[in-house]
Amino acid sequence: MLGTILLIILILLLLGAVPAWPHSRSWGYGPSGIMGVLLIVVIVLLLMGRI
Repeated sequence: MLGTILLIILILLLLGAVPAWPHSRSWGYGPSGIMGVLLIVVIVLLLMGRI
Protein backbone atom coordinates (compact mmCIF):
# COMPACT_ATOMS: atom_id res chain seq x y z
CA MET A 1 0.00 0.00 0.00
CA LEU A 2 2.78 2.41 0.91
CA GLY A 3 4.64 1.62 -2.30
CA THR A 4 1.60 2.42 -4.44
CA ILE A 5 1.08 5.77 -2.73
CA LEU A 6 4.77 6.60 -3.10
CA LEU A 7 4.68 5.66 -6.77
CA ILE A 8 1.65 7.88 -7.44
CA ILE A 9 3.26 10.82 -5.64
CA LEU A 10 6.48 10.43 -7.63
CA ILE A 11 4.59 10.28 -10.92
CA LEU A 12 2.74 13.49 -10.05
CA LEU A 13 6.00 15.20 -9.07
CA LEU A 14 7.58 14.06 -12.32
CA LEU A 15 4.71 15.55 -14.33
CA GLY A 16 4.99 18.81 -12.38
CA ALA A 17 8.72 19.09 -13.08
CA VAL A 18 8.46 18.65 -16.87
CA PRO A 19 9.93 21.80 -18.46
CA ALA A 20 6.89 22.27 -20.72
CA TRP A 21 4.94 24.02 -17.95
CA PRO A 22 5.33 27.82 -17.73
CA HIS A 23 6.45 27.81 -14.08
CA SER A 24 9.32 25.37 -14.73
CA ARG A 25 10.47 26.38 -18.20
CA SER A 26 13.73 27.95 -17.00
CA TRP A 27 14.67 24.97 -14.79
CA GLY A 28 15.84 22.80 -17.67
CA TYR A 29 15.75 19.01 -17.46
CA GLY A 30 17.42 18.71 -14.04
CA PRO A 31 14.34 18.34 -11.80
CA SER A 32 12.52 15.99 -14.17
CA GLY A 33 15.69 13.92 -14.55
CA ILE A 34 16.05 13.55 -10.79
CA MET A 35 12.38 12.63 -10.44
CA GLY A 36 12.74 10.11 -13.26
CA VAL A 37 15.66 8.43 -11.50
CA LEU A 38 13.70 8.31 -8.22
CA LEU A 39 10.74 6.84 -10.07
CA ILE A 40 12.90 4.11 -11.61
CA VAL A 41 14.41 3.27 -8.20
CA VAL A 42 10.96 3.00 -6.61
CA ILE A 43 9.67 0.80 -9.46
CA VAL A 44 12.69 -1.50 -9.13
CA LEU A 45 12.20 -1.72 -5.36
CA LEU A 46 8.50 -2.50 -5.86
CA LEU A 47 9.32 -5.27 -8.33
CA MET A 48 11.92 -6.73 -5.96
CA GLY A 49 9.40 -6.69 -3.10
CA ARG A 50 11.44 -4.38 -0.87
CA ILE A 51 8.64 -1.83 -0.45
